[in-house]
This record gives sequence, C-alpha cells and structure tokens, in this order.
Amino acid sequence: MQERELIMTAIRGIERSCLDLIRESARSVFPREFGGFLAVGDDPQVIDEVVLLPGTVAGNAHTIFQMHMAPPDPSLVGTVHSHPSPHPLPSEADLHMFQRYGRVHIIIARPFDNHSWRAYDHRGRPTSLEVVE
Repeated sequence: MQERELIMTAIRGIERSCLDLIRESARSVFPREFGGFLAVGDDPQVIDEVVLLPGTVAGNAHTIFQMHMAPPDPSLVGTVHSHPSPHPLPSEADLHMFQRYGRVHIIIARPFDNHSWRAYDHRGRPTSLEVVE
C-alpha cells in the first residue's frame, strides 16, 4: 500500500492483544500516566502495535513525548495515554495533541479495564473502534 493511501485509510479497530498491552501498561505505571503511539500493520484499518518513544516522561497528571524521537513512519496513526482518574475524557492539552499527531487517539482511565477506555478522532470527537480478536 502506498504511503498516501495508508494515511487516508480509516481506522476501524484495534487488536485485543494491543488493547491488553495498553491496559497492563497503564496499570504498571499507575499513579503516573502511560503514553505511546498507535500503529497499524498488515491491515491498515486495525491498530496492532503501541510504539514507545525514548525519553517519554510519565507524570502524575501528564505524559510528555519527546517528539524528535518519533520515527517518520506513516503506520503511526495516533496516540494512547492513561488517566489516573476514572474519567477517559480529553483535557485541553489532550485536544491540542490530538490535532497535531494522528487520526485516532485512545484514553484509558482507572480501573484500566475493557470498559474504561475511549477512542477519539483528531478533533476530540468520540469515535468507535471494534476490538478485533
């Protein structure tokens, strides 16, 4: 698939194994935030990987990405981060990041289970992602 086609392809889902990794990663750094980038593989409509950037700072109320460490990779389609609170709603800082980096974004909140995550588009509007086995 050409790079331009990859960039324009709609994201319809996320692999369960990738979502499991996100949940476990969020739990492992709690009460700090976890953050990474979402990537697609062979199926350009399904997220199947979390890419961790070197130097990412995980704080109690923020994640700071070292964007100069991001690979120039068209398979990166968005971001993921956790909220230590039980609310997976984007903050103003999240909305700013969504507009700059990717097409789909996931926020997972405490208790970091199958029901405590939400997906958003680049404008911060809720969107749905199918969990793919």
